[in-house]
Amino acid sequence: MAGSDAAAVSIRKLERGYTSSTLRLGRVTYRPALRGIDLDIERGTLFGLLGPNGSGKTTLIKVLSTLLVPSAGAVKVAGFDVVSRAQAVRQRIGLVLGGDRGVYERLSGRDNLRLFAHLYGLDHREQKRRIDEMVDVVGLTADADRRVEGYSRGMRQRLQLARGMLHRPEVLFLDEPTNGIDPVGARELREVVARLRSAGTTILLTTHYMFEADELSDQIAIIYQGLIIARGTPQELKRTDEGLRILDVEAFGVPDDVIARIEALPSVVAVTAGHRGAAQLLEVQTHDHERTEAAIHQLLAGVRIGRVVTRAPNLEDAYVTRLAEAQRQGDAVRNQVSA
Repeated sequence: MAGSDAAAVSIRKLERGYTSSTLRLGRVTYRPALRGIDLDIERGTLFGLLGPNGSGKTTLIKVLSTLLVPSAGAVKVAGFDVVSRAQAVRQRIGLVLGGDRGVYERLSGRDNLRLFAHLYGLDHREQKRRIDEMVDVVGLTADADRRVEGYSRGMRQRLQLARGMLHRPEVLFLDEPTNGIDPVGARELREVVARLRSAGTTILLTTHYMFEADELSDQIAIIYQGLIIARGTPQELKRTDEGLRILDVEAFGVPDDVIARIEALPSVVAVTAGHRGAAQLLEVQTHDHERTEAAIHQLLAGVRIGRVVTRAPNLEDAYVTRLAEAQRQGDAVRNQVSA
C-alpha cells in the first residue's frame, strides 16, 4: 500500500556530504554534496534536474533510491521515508543509471528481464506478460532473444529502461539515460520516456541536454553546488527576463579586446564566445538588440561578419544565466569572508 503523501517525492532540508581522512596528517575533512534541498515532485509528472558535473544530481538520485543515507533532513518517496522504510521505497521505484553496465551481456535481452522479474518477485505468468509488454514498449521485440553483447548502446539503455519498469514502479529515476547514445538511439529513448510519462509514471530525469529537458519536462530545477538555484516550468525559466534577447553573431578573426568592449556595452548582459571551424560564434545577451547590433557592427569594422540572428532566449540561455548569477554570488560571499 502506498503512502498517503500527495507528492511522489518530498524533500525537506536534505543534506548529504562525504568525509575523507588523511592518515599521515590525521585530518578528517567533510565535503558537502547537498546543502539543504527542499523539493516536491507531483505524482504523474516528469521532473527534470539540471546542473554541472559535481553539482549533486547523482548524489540526490542515490539518496532518493536508498543507495545513500541522508546526513540530515527528511526524504519521502511514494509516501515512505527513505531511511526507516527503505524496503517499501525500493518496491515502488525503478532506477536507470547512465551507461550500459546494468545488464548481462551473455544473456539475451529477454533472459535479462526474466532474471530481474524473478528478483522483483513476479510470478511466472506475470513475468511472461510483463516481459512481452515491456520489450514492446521499448521497441526491442525483434531483438529480445538476441544476446545483449550484440546490442548497440542505445538498445542496452532501452533494455535497462524495460528492466526498471518491469514491476510497475510508481516513481522512475533516470540518471542521464541518453548520455553517450547516438542521436537516433537517444531520440528513440526519449520517445519511450514520453510514453511512460503519458501513462502516469512519475519520472525524475537528470540530463546535460537542455533540449531534452525542455522537450520532456513538466517542471525543471537547476542545482548548483548542492543547492536548488532555480525552479519552474521550461517556459517560466525561459521567461525570467522578458526583455532579454540573444544576438548570435558569426565572425572571423575577432580580437579579444573587442569581445571585452562588446561585453562592456550598456545594453549587454553577457557575452559567450565559441568556435565552429574557422568561425567565431558570439552569443550576446542584450536588452536592446537593435542598438546592440548596430554597436557590434561598429566595433567589428574590418572584421568579416557572417550571419547575425536575433532570437528569444532558450533553456540553455536561462541555464547559463542562472549558473553565472550563482557563481557571481558565490564569489562575492567568498571575497567578503576573505576580506
